[in-house]
Amino acid sequence: MKILIAEDEEQMLRVLSTALTREGYDVDLAHNGQEAVDLAMKNPYDVMVMDIMMPVKTGLEAVAEIRQSGNQSHIIMLTAMSEVDDRVTGLDAGADDYLTKPFSLKELLARLRSMARRVDTTFTSNVLTVGTVTLNVGEQELASKNTIRLAGKESKMLEFFMLNMGKKLSTEQLFNHVWSAEKNDGDTDSGYVFIYVSYLRQKLKAVGANLSIIGDQNGDFELVEASDN
Repeated sequence: MKILIAEDEEQMLRVLSTALTREGYDVDLAHNGQEAVDLAMKNPYDVMVMDIMMPVKTGLEAVAEIRQSGNQSHIIMLTAMSEVDDRVTGLDAGADDYLTKPFSLKELLARLRSMARRVDTTFTSNVLTVGTVTLNVGEQELASKNTIRLAGKESKMLEFFMLNMGKKLSTEQLFNHVWSAEKNDGDTDSGYVFIYVSYLRQKLKAVGANLSIIGDQNGDFELVEASDN
């Protein structure tokens, strides 16, 4: 999983970064709320760990702005304050969960593992719309001028693209997200990513979508609005 840690305490930031990187997570760091917003607008994250009290913009302000952009990444708030009002304020701003300082590193890692399992297994009925394109995730149905049914991994990949519209997604990120359950299988490797990107390109064209996927094999891919539609 790709994780953003936003924390202005340098020692805490180093501890979290070291621990999460050692566990195999891809970690980016932000030292204030504005940096967190800027990174969230640019990069796709599975989870954001966000301190409430930060300079430039507070964690609450950053979370609210991130949610207003349509970003649906899982957000865990960190706070040194244990009052119920602070927890409620964080959740109302758009956070999904919270940890009160001082917290156990083991507890944070356990929550991240639980989050990874939900990412792997959740089957949602969400309907996503970007441009003229609608994806019914539960029904695996892609619609624009026409309608077409997608295979399971096509739907999962397109959902990831649509949730990260305009962001560059690496071949490795796409592979880890779509083939997470099979990535240790010797018969499955990241070469499948370009094959499925090719399938999606064909199906977006078939339904008359005003979206296209740009990028080359083994590189980064990005879902963009097609300029010629």
